Amino acid sequence: MATFLFDKIIFGPVKSRRLGVSLGINLLPNDCKLCSFNCIYCECGWNPEQYEQKIDFHPKNQVKESLFEKLSQMKANNEDLDVITFAGNGEPTLHPEFGEIINYTIEVRNQVFPKARIAVLSNSSMIHKKSVFEALNKVDDNILKLDGGTEETIINLDQPVGKFNLNNLVELLSEFDGNLIIQTLFIRGEYAGKIIDNTTTAEIEAWISHLQRIKPKEVMIYTIFRDTPSDNLEKISLEELQQIAKKVEEAGFKTQISG
Repeated sequence: MATFLFDKIIFGPVKSRRLGVSLGINLLPNDCKLCSFNCIYCECGWNPEQYEQKIDFHPKNQVKESLFEKLSQMKANNEDLDVITFAGNGEPTLHPEFGEIINYTIEVRNQVFPKARIAVLSNSSMIHKKSVFEALNKVDDNILKLDGGTEETIINLDQPVGKFNLNNLVELLSEFDGNLIIQTLFIRGEYAGKIIDNTTTAEIEAWISHLQRIKPKEVMIYTIFRDTPSDNLEKISLEELQQIAKKVEEAGFKTQISG
């Protein structure tokens, strides 16, 4: 199916179904997806088969200038802003100056839109790096992916680039001491000859057991909303998402649904 890329550093603001009025920041190249996962549902499409030798991340100073200019313009126009969101064409924490950019974003937010939150949508793959972990701990909405209860399902669904160990990931997520939001996409379908379903009773029970170790301040559950690179995927109904949310709430966690 058709997918899309963001063609600039700053995009929006848009009305996010999960976050409110959101101004997006894309730290990654404009002309290709750059991610440590290759999720079968990603709205940005597949990773390229190979990358150029030199990856053109947006320079730190260019990000700073673009963000300050946009926020100042919005303030002058009396526009509303709920959140500044790091997302874009892949995994934002891959940017080599991610921590410095977060520090600047906090500074300029405090100056121009002090009530706005700062959010990062991350696949959790870089939280083993001290600089990334520390930066994520500073933002208001540290939103980290955990797309299933078993390692096999997550690998089939998210297609990690390189090694993936679920137990290690859960341990790292727990080190945030609750200062995180877990985001999980629920889906059924088929890819590469394998049936993929993270909505089964066994998957949900295993996933909730991980939540009990991680102790997030909130859990976001959702399903596919836009076109996906893989065709054989089924959107989960709102009713079923509500049933999953009820189990999460019974386990003691605040839950948000995006159907």
